[in-house]
Amino acid sequence: MPSHPDIAILGLNYPPEHTGIAPYTGGLAVGLRRHGFRVAAHVAHPHYPQWAIHEGYGGWARSEQIDGVDVRRRLHYVPRSPRGLRRLVSELSFGLRLVLTGWGRPRVTIAVSPSLFSTALVALRVRLSRRRSPLVVWVQDLYSLGMAETSEGGRTAQRITEWVESWTLRQADRVVVIHQRFADFVTTRLGVDEERVVVVRNWTHLAKSAPVDAVAARATLGWPEGVALAVHTGNMGAKQGLETIVDAARLAEERGAPVHFLLVGDGGERKQLQERARGASQLTFVEPLGDAEYRLALGAADVLLVNEKPGVAAMAVPSKLTSYFDAGRPVVAATDVGGITASEVTAADAGVVVRAGAPEELLAAVLTVTADARAAERFGHNGRRYRESVLDEGAAIDRWAKLLETWLPNP
Repeated sequence: MPSHPDIAILGLNYPPEHTGIAPYTGGLAVGLRRHGFRVAAHVAHPHYPQWAIHEGYGGWARSEQIDGVDVRRRLHYVPRSPRGLRRLVSELSFGLRLVLTGWGRPRVTIAVSPSLFSTALVALRVRLSRRRSPLVVWVQDLYSLGMAETSEGGRTAQRITEWVESWTLRQADRVVVIHQRFADFVTTRLGVDEERVVVVRNWTHLAKSAPVDAVAARATLGWPEGVALAVHTGNMGAKQGLETIVDAARLAEERGAPVHFLLVGDGGERKQLQERARGASQLTFVEPLGDAEYRLALGAADVLLVNEKPGVAAMAVPSKLTSYFDAGRPVVAATDVGGITASEVTAADAGVVVRAGAPEELLAAVLTVTADARAAERFGHNGRRYRESVLDEGAAIDRWAKLLETWLPNP
């Protein structure tokens, strides 16, 4: 690892994790490396979304090179059920590993939030450093909003979290957010100076490819034929509220509706969901997939699902949407109709939005979309166009490079 990298990226998640924030952190690191910057990534061992360290990884520390990026992994506490105090201890343990080890005197430090509390420790170390390098905090989720929208913790915990989030972001020289609504929140609610906030949209991390043949994809994956497939991918956590999909699958069975639901991925709520779904014949759980199989899964779908817990509206922009749009399949989003997810699907004109927590409405939307081949094709085409015009990786990395040129001219 270089003793003096241009950029140190500090974040909990990194490839080979396939879902969530990891593809974006890894994509940024590799993209900046291609721009000529020397990049070091200080990250955890891969553990998401299973919340268990992946096979072949582990140990107190590990160094490797991935696509020209020097990657240093550190062991931290990985709870099987990442909620409440266990989640806090997990983040603090990673933050302490970062604070107590060297970063190689980077010229710019980029800290990725989540995790918020490890980022807060990073901000504290940077602030107290004699040789302070510029700090950029990259906000992928808003913790204080998330706790309020999911009703996690009491008021005291929510106030403490909001104070930590506000303090952390106000220590940064720049705060990069992934949506304009995030920018509005961090300036008006968290007190960050508007001139320090930059919006850089997340991108589709899947490489461009030809459309996938749905029939061939189903055959390869061994998925049901002769029925409409409604596919949800990614993390199975509290904010996804996937009980709605389980209940929609039971309704489909009761009514003899020709649709099969698939939940692809893993997460802290998977076991509870499987218990709830016991005996449901029109619902299948699928283990997390690699990139090639994941693309087949998207292509095999007649409709791609986004589902959020009632009340979740502004805390996050589901990363799966970027891949959904790229797949050219219609989207059905069960979410707050005034929230960020709904606004993205509407802006792309890539599908329909129904209320969160309403399994009857979700089932009806799936059946309506899959029954109208012309509308489904239009939604899919619009999503792919939105991906190419708004969610382009090259444009996002170029924007990052331009931002960093403030401190790192002419790499």
